[in-house]
Amino acid sequence: MLNTDNKLSIFALGGINEIGKNMYVIEYGEELVIIDCGAKFADQSLLGVDLIIPDLSYLEENRHKIKALIVTHGHEDHIGGIPFMLKKLNMPIYASRFTLGLIELKLKEHKLLRDTVLNEINAESRIDFEHLSVTFFKTSHSIPDCLGIVFDTPEGKIVHTGDFKFDFTPVNDQVSDIHKMAAIGTEGVLALISESTNAERPGFTPSEQIIASHLEEEFLRATGKVFISTFASNVNRIQQIVEAAKKTNRKLVLLGRSMVNVTSVAMRLGYLDIPGWMLVEPRDMRELPPERIVVLCTGSQGEPLAALSRLSTGRNRDVKVIQGDTVIFAASPIPGNEKDVSKIVDNLFQLGAKVVYGNSSVTGMHVSGHGYQEDLKMMLTLMKPKYFIPIHGEYRMLHIHRLLAEAVGVKYNNTFILKNGEIVDIKNAEARQTRAITAGDTYVDGVGSDEVGEIVLRDRKQLSEEGMLVIVITISKYDGSIISGPDSISRGFVYAKESEALINDINEISKAAVMNFKESNPFAMKKAIKKAVDQYIFTLKMRKPMILPIVIEI
Repeated sequence: MLNTDNKLSIFALGGINEIGKNMYVIEYGEELVIIDCGAKFADQSLLGVDLIIPDLSYLEENRHKIKALIVTHGHEDHIGGIPFMLKKLNMPIYASRFTLGLIELKLKEHKLLRDTVLNEINAESRIDFEHLSVTFFKTSHSIPDCLGIVFDTPEGKIVHTGDFKFDFTPVNDQVSDIHKMAAIGTEGVLALISESTNAERPGFTPSEQIIASHLEEEFLRATGKVFISTFASNVNRIQQIVEAAKKTNRKLVLLGRSMVNVTSVAMRLGYLDIPGWMLVEPRDMRELPPERIVVLCTGSQGEPLAALSRLSTGRNRDVKVIQGDTVIFAASPIPGNEKDVSKIVDNLFQLGAKVVYGNSSVTGMHVSGHGYQEDLKMMLTLMKPKYFIPIHGEYRMLHIHRLLAEAVGVKYNNTFILKNGEIVDIKNAEARQTRAITAGDTYVDGVGSDEVGEIVLRDRKQLSEEGMLVIVITISKYDGSIISGPDSISRGFVYAKESEALINDINEISKAAVMNFKESNPFAMKKAIKKAVDQYIFTLKMRKPMILPIVIEI
């Protein structure tokens, strides 16, 4: 029997007002379904942090409600957080064939595959829970097997588009199912949740097909080796690179762990066709003339540890970029990565390479997998939603998407521009946004998935900016008298040999701070040393190094 007190709630734990770590939730009564669990890369301000994933606090508090994780497609910003979530919360995962293949790779790496229930779905699948039913429709994107999701709820239909564009001539023949989308819209959509990445760009997104001729032309022009960098998950682009290499009589070298792994999954599942004779190991490249080689690598976003970065600084043992080679960036920089990409481009020019980079409309080497304004308007027109929630974008993108929705008939006040954690509640087909839950970032340090807290990050920042001062003193455990020291060790604060007078003063201040203790009390002594030295250094130098007093009792 339906509980009339239940309401339908929609919210994001990541992916709104940002690019990356997409995670959305549909909740009705005691049923909670998660859509995607992504990650995003940290910028240089987050010292030592490798990945950022959503804060899972709400899900941990409501673990008894979780029915499933449904994944729209296999990009990192939609699956990158899955292993870290599964270490805290186990749940069945539903995803398409290729997406499952990529998820399995991650779960093997984290030794989670055996304990996770993976369910393969497609555009014809249906999942039934007590109050929620889930169906799917095909969309086009820059990776195979992408799905939009339809939730049939007691309040009405909720549609999540996933990432999409309308490509009528896709490389992989996976065309968006416009007829099914139109049928869903005709049945009535209460709320549409739709991506906003390219909401600022007018027109329709170009077809992936236009890339092929540009690749072939550049390969024909090249006189030496060709290096080409793209996202490992862009299987359609990789297939085009393979075809261009065939036509220009070049063999293929794969560089980068993710490129090798994803390519092997795509070949095994039949999404990528690379003849066995065409693949060459990096160490065997020297046996071929340069004009017979294409090196396909990761690192198009300037990632410091990726293959292209290592090539640009000569850190790859087997493969070198030399004068006369051609390097092609077959991906546009994600906002925020431009500086890192520019540094690699500079390094490559210094090595004497010809570098094809920059605006994709000029180079012809990349088209977006995300819909432009006319694609977004077409989705809105097909679905005809009463309410609209733009997602997957920074605030300006969400705002412009709202205006696009208004232009095709969605009332301005029926669009909800949210922050992560803000909840749209729907009761009796009326939507309101009046409450929020905890939603933020979880920092991951290394593949070991150790989480990094705010205090650790603050300490790292202090160390990087101000340095560290260690003060060691040995005392008697019987009466607290000084046996040896204090001795001060500076790292990143001052160079001790050139600052002997300052170090001597610090030692004297430390000594004075513990002289008044009549008995051994290491904890209080450390506190006294830290306070006295901190005040002295700040007064003298306006600096605040990390001060670590070590009091040894003997």
